[in-house]
Amino acid sequence: MTNSDWIFNQSGVIPFRRRKNTWETLLITSRNRKRWVIPKGIVEPGYEPDTSAQKEALEEAGIEGVIKPRKSIGKYEYQKWGGTCQVEVFMMKVKKEHDTWEESFRERRWFSFSKAAKMVDEPDLRDLLRKAESR
Repeated sequence: MTNSDWIFNQSGVIPFRRRKNTWETLLITSRNRKRWVIPKGIVEPGYEPDTSAQKEALEEAGIEGVIKPRKSIGKYEYQKWGGTCQVEVFMMKVKKEHDTWEESFRERRWFSFSKAAKMVDEPDLRDLLRKAESR
């Protein structure tokens, strides 16, 4: 097996809220602050993908919320660490935004779903954001 054959199972959330009669989603910057992404990470041992995604949302974006239903809305892939990251994505209704959080070096910002879809690099994530808006 070469590095390019490595598969990393990740999970993430598309955070959302209702504001002024419109639905919005939250994006965060990548670690190097060059790209807009959703909160996501490796599915940790002992965690289901949805609960691991909630943990990542708190660590990376400083948000807490509810995932209902616990069924993902889809997956997307991207290349990292010399392999392929496969990300299972869940919708999370944001209930709380913390002023400080573990990875507060990241910027976080609310966007309309259509604007967010234009901000991310991964075509399949773009499609998931568009799909999420229609829910």
